[in-house]
Amino acid sequence: MQTILRPEQEAWLADVRERLTQLLAILSRSGAAPEDEAGVRNSLRQLDDLFLLVVVGEFNAGKSVFVNALVGEAVLEEGVLPTTTTIQILRYGDAPGRTALDESRQLVEAPVALLRDISIVDTPGTNAIERKHEAITQEFVPRAELVFFVTSADRPFTESERAFMERIRAWGKKIVVVVNKIDILERPEDAERMREFVADNSIRLLGIYPDIFLISAREALRAKQTGGPVPAGFEALERYVVETLDAEERVRLKLLNPLGIGEHVIGKNAARGEAELALLREDLGTIEELESRLEVYKEDMSQGFRLRLADLDNVLRQMEARGRDFIDDTVRVGRVFDLLKRDKVKAEFEKQVVGDVPATVEKRVDAIIDWLISSELQQWQMIRDHLLRRRTELSERAAGDIGGRLEYDRARLIDTLGRTAQRTMESYDQRAEADRMAESVRGAVANAAFIEVGAVGLGALVTVAATSTAADITGVAAASVLAAVGFLVIPHKRRAARNELREKVARLRQQLMSALTSRFEGEIERSLRRMNEGVAPYAQFVRAQRRLLTERLEELAGLRQAMTATRREIERR
Repeated sequence: MQTILRPEQEAWLADVRERLTQLLAILSRSGAAPEDEAGVRNSLRQLDDLFLLVVVGEFNAGKSVFVNALVGEAVLEEGVLPTTTTIQILRYGDAPGRTALDESRQLVEAPVALLRDISIVDTPGTNAIERKHEAITQEFVPRAELVFFVTSADRPFTESERAFMERIRAWGKKIVVVVNKIDILERPEDAERMREFVADNSIRLLGIYPDIFLISAREALRAKQTGGPVPAGFEALERYVVETLDAEERVRLKLLNPLGIGEHVIGKNAARGEAELALLREDLGTIEELESRLEVYKEDMSQGFRLRLADLDNVLRQMEARGRDFIDDTVRVGRVFDLLKRDKVKAEFEKQVVGDVPATVEKRVDAIIDWLISSELQQWQMIRDHLLRRRTELSERAAGDIGGRLEYDRARLIDTLGRTAQRTMESYDQRAEADRMAESVRGAVANAAFIEVGAVGLGALVTVAATSTAADITGVAAASVLAAVGFLVIPHKRRAARNELREKVARLRQQLMSALTSRFEGEIERSLRRMNEGVAPYAQFVRAQRRLLTERLEELAGLRQAMTATRREIERR
């Protein structure tokens, strides 16, 4: 190739090779279908191969006879049954010969001048009895620079031919339509009608008007073998092969063919990438909805906790209000002598002021704990149900819509997260979790109040704080009696007792509220962290894959643009 290329053509060749190499690198990184990589690798190898002219069509359309007529010798076997069961590659050789390259390809050599610059490939029939023959043909056709599509005048453009031609066109092949067995037509006008019929169907199927040749391959072969005049239709076809496919045209087709394959592979993988990206967008929507719901969960929990804490704080405020009333009723002149009975005053304080506050506090805190546990379980339930719906949506897709490693990995992550949610719900020991939280809260309150926890509960801690307040008040009351030299002392001591009560209860409220807030906010954050950690692998995978896919699609788009520019430049010359 290098010896016959002009500098301009050498530049084209280098450009095509570079683009295909870039495409191969993208395919290797992205886990593309093996057949796509193989197709591009073959295209790279073909840049140094001979020009390939591939003959396709149904069996019994006369493909083998056509090839024999083209080379002027009966080098291929002919018959009424499917005789071509493998790919037969005809190349120039000093002596006739046949070599099996593998189970699906044979090399046929013949000393025919035409084969010095052109290799002719004969393929099994597109409608052969064994479907593997058609698969062989479909696998080989993408390698061709030029396709001769042979159809028979007695049944042109059958259904299988139309379908096969559409597949060939999808690869961007240059197609020449050969209508064989034209000798069966009785009148000249029938031939023209045949040409119009083939042309109309070609335009409808391919959107182009291909070169069409009406021939009788058998008559042409017989003429060449006997030295007689070659029929005009076949002579025109030979001129087309010899003159139209001159060296420059062969180079153009040689370069355009790999570009066509590259553009086809890019289009296929770009479409697959877009489908994967659409799937990941749906996944991202799922993740964003989960994350949004967790944010709402956090806000709802914070708001709900503040309301419950306000309710608990109100219990202590009510105790303080009862304490003020108790002091006003107790620390007065009319009850001076009762104040000397400290144990009685303390007992009345505990009964009238403290009352069931410790039990109520314990109950309210337990209710907050139960609420926290229940809310966390509901969130895991939400995550699980959301993922179950997503998995159901995926299972309802048509099988093989996306496929590949991406769908496998993301489906595995969805299942893993779903199982994590289910396992968390099933293994969540609510009683043990409640005991753990209660112990944590008691420790926090005790530390804030500088009280040794031991085996006492939260209510006992409140009782200790409240009864110490009662002791202080009775102490103030007793001191007021001992110091009472006049009625003016009592109101002063009453105010002192009320201030002492307010400070004590305020300290108790502050210690309790601060300890509960710190502990429960920590529990809410812990709950959120566990959920986010469960969602994180799925979210990280989806976002990373979306970034990689976007970059890959941008690469493919840029490469396709470069290939298109090269194609247009080659086609203009």
